[in-house]
Amino acid sequence: MKKTAIVRTGRKPKSVVQSKKLRSGGSKRVRLSPEARSDQILRGAIRFFADRGFRGQTRDLAKQLGISTGLLFRYFPTKDALIDRIYETLFEGRWNPEWDEILGDRSRPLLDRLTEFYRDYAKMLHEYEWGRIYLYSGLEGAGIAQRFARLATDRAYARVVGELRHEYGRPDLAALPMSEPEIELMWALHGSIFYIGMRKWVYNVGGPSDVPGTVTQIVERFHVNARDLMLQLAAQDRETIEAQTKKPPAKRRLSVS
Repeated sequence: MKKTAIVRTGRKPKSVVQSKKLRSGGSKRVRLSPEARSDQILRGAIRFFADRGFRGQTRDLAKQLGISTGLLFRYFPTKDALIDRIYETLFEGRWNPEWDEILGDRSRPLLDRLTEFYRDYAKMLHEYEWGRIYLYSGLEGAGIAQRFARLATDRAYARVVGELRHEYGRPDLAALPMSEPEIELMWALHGSIFYIGMRKWVYNVGGPSDVPGTVTQIVERFHVNARDLMLQLAAQDRETIEAQTKKPPAKRRLSVS
């Protein structure tokens, strides 16, 4: 009886290969829609730059996302384009239109409006990704911090100062631009609130146990300081107006004898 020769090809049966893939977790890469892929890259970039700063390389970002640099650049041709999108999403896009309504509702006491606005606004400032990206941007010249500072000046600083001036009978911003003391008052307020997040996410020393309560106390102290400043500036306004409207004494004519 002849024995049948077994030819070994070196290939493993298809069923064995598939079972090994299943055991190792191997599977085909999921194909995402362009919108989903763009969002995946954006969300990954936000976390990546929050962790590493803007000196982090796009090739490292692509590696962390598990994609090629070619695919990354297909959606974001340059690093600057990616940074622009981060600003639009994480900063500009997070500005709540309701905040303008809260600050401008003069049927409510100003302190109540300021407290409600800043307690909600602070939630954004105290997020890990928001705070670290804002700080890294300022340190490494990515432009996000400067752009958001302009946005905050236009939509928060100016709005609050305008409401304070209305409260204390001072000229509006169209008639008299913000003075340096008013600008510094606003920076001190925002800096105090922002610093709560820095303690937690940059210095790793924690923060207050009651963040909303702490923000409320900061706003209350600001309101007292703002009142004192507005009264001081109002007195200066009156002095300036009086000096401008005061007629100079008439010159006496010398008689000729």
